Amino acid sequence: MAAPKDDPKTLVSTDWLARNLKDPDLRILDASWYLPETGRDGRTEYAARHIPGARFFDIDEISDQRSALPHMAPTSEKFISRMRAMGIGDGHQVVVYDGAGLFSAARVWWTFHLMGKTNVAVLDGGLPKWLAEGRPVTDAPPVIRDRHMTVSPRRAMVMDVTEVARAAKLGDHVIIDARAPERVRGEAAEPRPGLRSGRIPGSRNVHFRTLLNPDGTFKDLPDLRRVFTEAGVDLDKPAITTCGSGVTAAVVSLALQRIGKTDHALYDGSWSEWGMYADLPLQTGPIPDGVS
Repeated sequence: MAAPKDDPKTLVSTDWLARNLKDPDLRILDASWYLPETGRDGRTEYAARHIPGARFFDIDEISDQRSALPHMAPTSEKFISRMRAMGIGDGHQVVVYDGAGLFSAARVWWTFHLMGKTNVAVLDGGLPKWLAEGRPVTDAPPVIRDRHMTVSPRRAMVMDVTEVARAAKLGDHVIIDARAPERVRGEAAEPRPGLRSGRIPGSRNVHFRTLLNPDGTFKDLPDLRRVFTEAGVDLDKPAITTCGSGVTAAVVSLALQRIGKTDHALYDGSWSEWGMYADLPLQTGPIPDGVS
């Protein structure tokens, strides 16, 4: 079943957040994360201004730093430790936003769901929409009170390279790549040095920006479904989302959840892993779509 417009498990509007801003069980997270070439730093921008009460979720630090790959999903123990330190626990409704509109916040939404915490939503349009509407911001740090947290990790929401390679070979999943088309076609060099160019064989391309309106908000449900079908995504198959490093893949995962598709997993290593190994197959050139 597709999600309603304001759904505390997927996506909420700035109006919804404004109405609930003083709810004692609401916790707000600023999950701003940027690629190095943007010259922006999420933590610095958070310190300068954030939605009142927001905590900063550091995607790079709250990760499995034992891995050489960027910001891989944290262990459940680390997730619990960091959330408790931010005063986030059982019974809280979490709303996540970022400074780009809708970019990295979905990665944190996915991380919570991976841990079995489903009372979490992304703020539609993020901080840019909040600011454009003249809503309050502050540089004051939030008051933190420890809160107990339990998790129930959902292993089915994440896939490793072996599982993705098997799915690509068998064709029993639809693999959806959220990167820009020129990268998926292998025409543009990858921003991370040393990676090959191209895509996982058989994958379809849904650039995450095609899921958004010009103001950075999510498209409505019929338009989201249309984006997937026009890209040749077989929505009857279980889905695997992927991108450069597992951040914008989560935007695609959120869109799938919005249209009522729950059998999706995220390839956490994404192209940062697949593009590194010469023995893994790749494709280049035109990307099949669903337009006859």
